[in-house]
Amino acid sequence: MYVSLFFLLFDNVAFFSGLFKVYPLEDNSAFLFSIAIIVFSFTVFIFTLLSSRWTLKPLLIVVVLISALTNYFMNTYHIVVDASMIRNTLQTDLHESMDLLSIKELLYLILLGILPAFIIYKIPLQKRPFKKVLESKVKTLILSLVLIAISLFSFNKYYTSFFREHKPLRYTVNPLYWIYSTGKYISLTYNSAPLVLKPMGIDAKVVADGAVPKLVIMVVGEAARADHFSLNGYARETNPKLKMEEVINFPNMYSCGTSTAVSVPCMFSLLSRDAYSYKKGRAQENVIDVLKHTKKVALLWRDNNSDSKGVALRIPYENYKISQNNQICSEGECRDIGMLKGLDSFIRKHQDKDILIVLHQMGNHGPAYYKRYTKAYEKFTPVCNTNQLESCIKEEITNAYDNAILYTDTFLSKVIAFLKTYDKSHRTAMIYMADHGESLGENGLYLHGLPYFMAPDAQKHIGALMWFGTQMKRSIDITHLQSIASKKFSQDNLAYTLLGLFNVQTKVYQPKMDILHAK
Repeated sequence: MYVSLFFLLFDNVAFFSGLFKVYPLEDNSAFLFSIAIIVFSFTVFIFTLLSSRWTLKPLLIVVVLISALTNYFMNTYHIVVDASMIRNTLQTDLHESMDLLSIKELLYLILLGILPAFIIYKIPLQKRPFKKVLESKVKTLILSLVLIAISLFSFNKYYTSFFREHKPLRYTVNPLYWIYSTGKYISLTYNSAPLVLKPMGIDAKVVADGAVPKLVIMVVGEAARADHFSLNGYARETNPKLKMEEVINFPNMYSCGTSTAVSVPCMFSLLSRDAYSYKKGRAQENVIDVLKHTKKVALLWRDNNSDSKGVALRIPYENYKISQNNQICSEGECRDIGMLKGLDSFIRKHQDKDILIVLHQMGNHGPAYYKRYTKAYEKFTPVCNTNQLESCIKEEITNAYDNAILYTDTFLSKVIAFLKTYDKSHRTAMIYMADHGESLGENGLYLHGLPYFMAPDAQKHIGALMWFGTQMKRSIDITHLQSIASKKFSQDNLAYTLLGLFNVQTKVYQPKMDILHAK
């Protein structure tokens, strides 16, 4: 009971801050007090239900520690710890996790986690007869339910509005919501039966057209929001090199999710965003597998991010976050440009095939945007030189973020320059598509990962463009593509566009979803 009171008073700053904005304290004090009673009573109910003499202390200690960190991230970055965020956290590597460490986080952990956990550990448990323990549990459970029922009944008109119109507020109740999300994550992720991978497009074949082979580089960007590309009308010149190339820009491209763990597997999936789920995505092959079935397309995935999120499990994969592979590392960071080194040997090895190379960028991975570029690209100043974004002003955060976009501009121009060296021997093309966008402090929001329905446009509206070499242009109606480029597209179109680009014939191909060939 005392621990539940501790959670209510110290770990629910984000919840009550949001609540007071919607229901001002001076006009709604009684209703707000009833919400506090419900949160407290429900927390007591859950812990009473789950605890026993052997599990009580370990359970409370674990929950106190995790809730302290949850409290920090919700207060600092205004994120929501739902099932997707838990998956994203578990799939984040050590290098990315280090970017999030700060003195403030350590203080949260010590004062709201380690210290109360130590107190819980030191408090002795009294041994009582089983019958008395059971009676006490039942009384506590009943009393908790009665308090919840009285609060709901007394303010039923308020709660009707609260549950219908302010659903996002419930996502910040600590620790109840992250406990619920953990259960949901386990349910969405694990089955009692082993995963059976469903083959897709096993009938796939490349329809030969007698021309030279194709060489396509697909660049998967990271956290690049569309409205910070000067190609899309952003006032700052963040794409000076790309504007010199004959790129086709897609100003209205939208992501499948708001995190890498969702968007990357979804964008290569043959499922639409509405149909996609983690289980479904893992249970069936993706467009990379379909291309592999043709036996006519050589495939390679190079990663300077966390990993491919399951997309490249069945093709050659190379980790370029380590200096053993990436020759261009500086200031503790391996650079995206390093992924271009050594590609010539792969291309020579597969001269008789079409080639698709996927380069997964570190891009604009936050919150340490200042690490994502070298000093030569620090054009916009002053910059936020810390991962504690809340300690920087909006201009400093934006400057660091825009410098990282500027570095991506150079990286993409180098990809194009690399492809131009093969323009005579291959039909060359580059596709760039970010995985998701990023919040930079607008309305107090930072980073990404909010549930899709409540995420701002900044987290879903992404940078995307294409470039085609001289010979490839003869295979594509460029005039038509330019005429439709400003229409709204999404990552749902990517898989079918790749199939169309390689002229793959298969039952799973949907021409209407292919950006290049849909009329």
